[in-house]
Amino acid sequence: MALLATKLLLAPSFVVGASLVARRFGPRVGGLVAGLPVVAGPILLAYALAHGRSFAAGAAAGTLLGLVSLIAFVVVYARLAGRLFWGASLLAGWLAFAVATAAFSAVSIPPGAALAVAGAGMLVGLVLLPRPGAEAPSHPAPPAWDLPVRAGCALALVLSLTAVAGWLGPQLSGLLAPFPIIATVLATFTHAQRGTDELLRLLRGLVSGFGAFALFCFTLAISLRRLDTGAAFALATAVALLTQAGALAVGRGLRRQVGAPSRASWWRTRSLASAKRTAS
Repeated sequence: MALLATKLLLAPSFVVGASLVARRFGPRVGGLVAGLPVVAGPILLAYALAHGRSFAAGAAAGTLLGLVSLIAFVVVYARLAGRLFWGASLLAGWLAFAVATAAFSAVSIPPGAALAVAGAGMLVGLVLLPRPGAEAPSHPAPPAWDLPVRAGCALALVLSLTAVAGWLGPQLSGLLAPFPIIATVLATFTHAQRGTDELLRLLRGLVSGFGAFALFCFTLAISLRRLDTGAAFALATAVALLTQAGALAVGRGLRRQVGAPSRASWWRTRSLASAKRTAS
């Protein structure tokens, strides 16, 4: 029963939650929230409940390498989005994920080394991602069916992945755990409804949030061999949330520093204009 609830409720609920955050606070913050292991986490929990803690620990270590495949999906989708419609961009991104996953399937390295590889992948991904243009105008409210369809897409992908996990083993199951479920749903809906610039803001926020994702998986890979399932997932979740909270705080501080000179320049321009009007 707990396994069924994990599959049916957690991942679709997280997809809906990230979508609502993006609507309320903008695509960058929505991407940061989606960068949390909001889908891979429930999948790894399902692995632990169905196949045991040792299986889930091995899968968590594999997921760190799978995160690089997820970044490949994001980069390929983003670089094609300005030239192709969402369906073609999606297929190309999925192909990039599949190629990277096939390459990593023959690799087995310790969790610490896998964490370093994931961190390097994040840095390279941010460099390769195109930058968005100017802030886009407001968009009309999405239709009523939007959130239920997003949740349904996430549920279908989660059920497919967890159904085949027992046949694939922990390494390949872990590599597939970060399959771009939430990235697929958020990217395609944002691309189709709000355009390329909003998509790029979302995807940059998404990759920026993968540090919390990586630390979540690393913590699980280590702690599941020593703690019970509930304690290990609670610890990993706390690490991810603290990491993301720190990233949001640093981002706000940087935006204030960048915005302060702009506001000062605006006040200087206004003062000069007022002085000219007075002199004339």
